[in-house]
Amino acid sequence: MEAGYCLMVGGSAAAVQHCEPAFKSLAAANGYAHVGPSGAGHYVKMVHNGIEYAMLQAYAEGYEILHASQDFKLQLGQIAKLWNHGSVVRSWLNELAERAFARDDQLAGIRGYVEDSGEGRWTVEEAMRLNVPAPVITLSLLARFRSRQTESFGAKLIAALRHEFGGHAVQTK
Repeated sequence: MEAGYCLMVGGSAAAVQHCEPAFKSLAAANGYAHVGPSGAGHYVKMVHNGIEYAMLQAYAEGYEILHASQDFKLQLGQIAKLWNHGSVVRSWLNELAERAFARDDQLAGIRGYVEDSGEGRWTVEEAMRLNVPAPVITLSLLARFRSRQTESFGAKLIAALRHEFGGHAVQTK
């Protein structure tokens, strides 16, 4: 990585000081901090990744709305590039979206299956343990689970129940 990493380090002051030259050589400018005792670095990184889940989901939903527009044929790469210049939603993630859209504006060759590495789950579990509401991070984790289903049995049941109680139309295969 040409810009360096963001390092959240936990450990004793002596251990961190001993390793600090390596941390500073790997980290981006101002991208390294000793955040507390052993375990604190992983804890901070866990919550960082939970936030990342939510940010990714927000971009996904926004771009999906743009992609689904029936009134406008929008060039998502052009929009991503625009948003990377002076917009409040500019970010490295949106720069990556711009790059992905430059390769394929419709992302036609990519399956919408999203794995999770565990940190989002752990962040949600920790929020529940601490009685801290974290609905956006929680829903972004659940959206990843939904992405793994070819077809949701739960959605089928909702459609069937709506048909049963209200006569709502059901789509068949």
